[in-house]
Amino acid sequence: MEIRPIRTEEDYQAALQEIDRVFEARPNTPEADRLDVLVTLVEKYEQEHYPIEAPDPIAALEYFMESRGLSRADLEEYIGGSGRISEVLNYKRPLSLKMIRKLHYKLGIPAEALLKEVPLKSERYST
Repeated sequence: MEIRPIRTEEDYQAALQEIDRVFEARPNTPEADRLDVLVTLVEKYEQEHYPIEAPDPIAALEYFMESRGLSRADLEEYIGGSGRISEVLNYKRPLSLKMIRKLHYKLGIPAEALLKEVPLKSERYST
């Protein structure tokens, strides 16, 4: 396969097949260089044609809690008391910038995952 820009779905599929073929390439070999270039081209094509929407911040927070074995009580230091945590997790109160900063800096949750605005329950049903 000749390396060139990926412009069509057929180019994309061919690049994926070539990546599969050279995936086990040893570092610092022409095949590894080829793999590196192909992956870069595929990533660019995917960003343009298959963008991934930012996650819902509450879903991201719940995923983080589950994957780290955290309970609602573990969030009190970052969000507030149990009532406030319940409001946030039930889409009745948005995450504040202060909450986002604490969750990001102290728990390591990417800020980008927490910044997206989502409609609150009262807004969801009023339209």
